[in-house]
Amino acid sequence: MKEGLTYTSTTVVDKTNTAVALGSGDMEVFATPAMVALMENAAMKAVADYLEEDQTTVGSEINTTHIKPSALGATISATAILSSVEGRKLTFLVAARDNHGVIGEGTHTRFVVSRERFLSKLL
Repeated sequence: MKEGLTYTSTTVVDKTNTAVALGSGDMEVFATPAMVALMENAAMKAVADYLEEDQTTVGSEINTTHIKPSALGATISATAILSSVEGRKLTFLVAARDNHGVIGEGTHTRFVVSRERFLSKLL
């Protein structure tokens, strides 16, 4: 796995991913939790093909801004770029855009884990 791996995930703003629907606000605009999830999805997929069969990545930290609203019907794309690899720790630069430009950006940390070992920690 090497720095520079990238992936872009896309969604359309609809009634299921608004601030009202997700309980993070009271307006029919793209919700911050939905933006964060799209960023995490892009990061996960950026490295998925480079993992062993029993491995996955789990998110551990995200530091992001959500600077502009996006209306119903807008297409949102979130891009993650792998910026640092430190053993199992992966750091990504993430940014989300709509038809009018950047709506949010930040950093996201994920760790490579064994699925079996990770799930064995459930009570």
